[in-house]
Amino acid sequence: MMNIYNILDELSIDYKKYDHPAVFNCEQAHLLGLNIEGVATKNLFIKDRKGSRHFLVVVIADKSIDLKSLSQRLGVTSLSFASPRRLEKYLGITPGAVSILDIIKDKNNEVELVIDNTIFNYSSLQCHPFTNTATLDITVNGVQQLLAHYQRQYIEILL
Repeated sequence: MMNIYNILDELSIDYKKYDHPAVFNCEQAHLLGLNIEGVATKNLFIKDRKGSRHFLVVVIADKSIDLKSLSQRLGVTSLSFASPRRLEKYLGITPGAVSILDIIKDKNNEVELVIDNTIFNYSSLQCHPFTNTATLDITVNGVQQLLAHYQRQYIEILL
């Protein structure tokens, strides 16, 4: 099993860790009142109609996503939320704990990463370290370094 802390340490990627009670959505995380510098993010695991393409969409927490518009921009038919079973199968994580970091567990590149480019206006972002009982504050450069290390491409669009 991958240990995200070992990976970040080996790559010399700085992070600050904040332990907290389990949270299952952005509202619960916000209610914790943690004073974390990085921008809060929301992570959506979605699929196309046939279930042949999967996407991890990372956006700023308070943005709402129009799946119809997003499907047109990605050139796929009818996006919808994927099941917890698919999330477990492709990213090895449960709903409420998924973050951009989980993409590195997708060894077969079966999940396409989509990042809201307004995230790049911030110096750091918040993400779960494979669990929803902690939040990491990692620089955007650090996340990009991690993605590059695992040769993970991403689609950067304004959502």
